[in-house]
Amino acid sequence: MKAKQIAEFAIKTKSNTSKDVKHFGLKSVIANQILRKYGRNKKAKNVSNIKLVVPSQGINVEKQSQIIHIPCLKLILHYQFPEFEKVNQIEIGEQYACIPVSVATPELVDNGRYIGVDLNTTGHVAVASNAETGKVWKLGNGALHIHRKYREIRRHLQKQGKYKKVKQIKDRQSRIIRNLNHNISKKIVEIAKSSYCGIRLERLTNIRKAGKYGKTFRYALNSWSFYQLQQFVEYKAKLQGIVVAYIDPRYTSKTCSRCGHIGERYDKSFNCPSCGHVDHADTNASFNIGKPVSHCIVGIGQSNTDRDVLEGITDTPKAATLVMIATTEPHML
Repeated sequence: MKAKQIAEFAIKTKSNTSKDVKHFGLKSVIANQILRKYGRNKKAKNVSNIKLVVPSQGINVEKQSQIIHIPCLKLILHYQFPEFEKVNQIEIGEQYACIPVSVATPELVDNGRYIGVDLNTTGHVAVASNAETGKVWKLGNGALHIHRKYREIRRHLQKQGKYKKVKQIKDRQSRIIRNLNHNISKKIVEIAKSSYCGIRLERLTNIRKAGKYGKTFRYALNSWSFYQLQQFVEYKAKLQGIVVAYIDPRYTSKTCSRCGHIGERYDKSFNCPSCGHVDHADTNASFNIGKPVSHCIVGIGQSNTDRDVLEGITDTPKAATLVMIATTEPHML
């Protein structure tokens, strides 16, 4: 109640000092956060619900007993999350407390071994493989079904003029996608850690702007958040000391992972007329991505953000050439 009164006061007066709200009886360490948030927001008109934000200087941590003490609120929180350096702040709602912390990241180690990850708009969202062992992991099946399901729900609601409900459904879909991307990225990092490998992905920037695709493919391409998934993989891998590298995506799905010649791809099937190798197209692509070919790597060791100045290239070449990715050893099946 006190926090809401201070927020309403800040919107009305644009005050930014705790002296003006001292009479409300809320500690200045919390009152200042509310004043900064609502007093500086010119678009804020009213307050529906408000969360208390406690900065780091108002927080005491007892790591041995795993207790966080907030003196200004006379509140004690028990935590079970892993080791961290410090608590940055705590955001307290009616039922939950959000506690962002700073953690130490280990040194990235690149031993030259990678698992290759092929990202897709149809079928499985990600197909990961280890070229040394021949093992394959297919992750995120049914993502396209999620998009089609919620697209039809939104269409139905739009015809009825229920635009507020459309926004709610769109937000629900975003949360489902975000959760699925979290689960996929977590599994990819777990695979890399257990295999003592780095992670190699395709550089897919601007892929939406290039190429001519069918209506179904265009919808899937624009619906799925590849960039979000790559970000999740990057930060989860960094916490484990796993290096993430990117390669030029040209020809990865049309090259034979056995002999390195251009093959024939039809939907999800790949066939190499040169050596006779037959494989799932996404699996074949993931083996090409993960192969230890140093000359095809772009921006190794850099984050996705650092490479945003580069242009992405589509996976479909205009003319096939026989020489593209040099192979060292055939993968085991």
